[in-house]
Amino acid sequence: MDEILKSVFETKKERLKKIEEELNKIDDFSSKEYINLLKEKNIVEEYLKTFDEYSKTIKDIEDAKDLIQLEKDEETRIFLEEEIENLSKKAKELEQDLWRLIIGTNEEDSKNVIVEIRAGTGGEEAALFAADLFRMYSKFADKMKFKIEILNTHYTDLGGIKEIVFLVSGKNAYKYFKYESGTHRVQRVPITEASGRIHTSTATVIVLPEMEEKEIIIKEDEVEMETFKAGGPGGQNVNKNECAVRVRHIPTGIVVTCADERSLHQNKIKALKILRAKIAQIEREKQEEELRKQRKQQVRTGDRSEKIRTYNFPQNRVTDHRINLTIQNLEHILEGNIDEIIQELEKNEILEKIEEIKQTVK
Repeated sequence: MDEILKSVFETKKERLKKIEEELNKIDDFSSKEYINLLKEKNIVEEYLKTFDEYSKTIKDIEDAKDLIQLEKDEETRIFLEEEIENLSKKAKELEQDLWRLIIGTNEEDSKNVIVEIRAGTGGEEAALFAADLFRMYSKFADKMKFKIEILNTHYTDLGGIKEIVFLVSGKNAYKYFKYESGTHRVQRVPITEASGRIHTSTATVIVLPEMEEKEIIIKEDEVEMETFKAGGPGGQNVNKNECAVRVRHIPTGIVVTCADERSLHQNKIKALKILRAKIAQIEREKQEEELRKQRKQQVRTGDRSEKIRTYNFPQNRVTDHRINLTIQNLEHILEGNIDEIIQELEKNEILEKIEEIKQTVK
């Protein structure tokens, strides 16, 4: 039995007593304090219940091992061996459940998400690859019953995307898209390459949870706003009026441009939506940096310049470099079937957090 899990069990037993005492003192059942304590009580009780089942399973394994040492009948021994194997699997699953309860859920996971794709190195080929990524995410969003709203786009003459910003709305949208943040690399023969040589190009993906106005308050004197005429592919004017907007956040220097809507008001709303998400990201990075300093250990920063994934067309493979996962079915992935990659990344994140908690306890 994991001693850390056992120690947490004892701590949570004591905490449950205190929670129940505090709940009994509150008369207003609709108060924020009462609701928060009730939520905590449910989580603590779930841990205690799961740990009891985990302890019982560990004991059943030990009892079966003792019996097998004394058993002489071959059929019974085979049965006990199978029973130990099944119980061991169950214990492992319960152990993972306990760690998930300790780690807790990320409140931002349930939020809508703002995704920004930008063409990187590779010229027109990079822009075409950015368009491929947007198509992949659109298909994945459709599969997950999410809704996509384009906030800003900049297309090239050949149909590539220099930059696109879009909002993905739906339950746990951020949970599924957050692992896509980073530099994506493609290896293939570009349509513009006459000699048939394989080129390497990149596109950068930034993923931010959408923030509500009440979460990130932007004061009027903190922004500079500039309007200009919206332009289409190749610089062609699509609107004679100045409906596009460029917003600069003075304290951070963040600049956001929106030109997709024909209404200045709508473009301003979208620009501020993106701006709130980017300001929140800066605050989040500051907090994470402070935590890393406190722990006095190196933790991967998730720098957006880090190449997280390669899409190799000649070899029909996709490789996620963060977990050394390779899938030999590139077309399937580009059709929006990125579930397997996301699941493996989520598992890896949980294991890393577990190891971090163990090191902290030691």
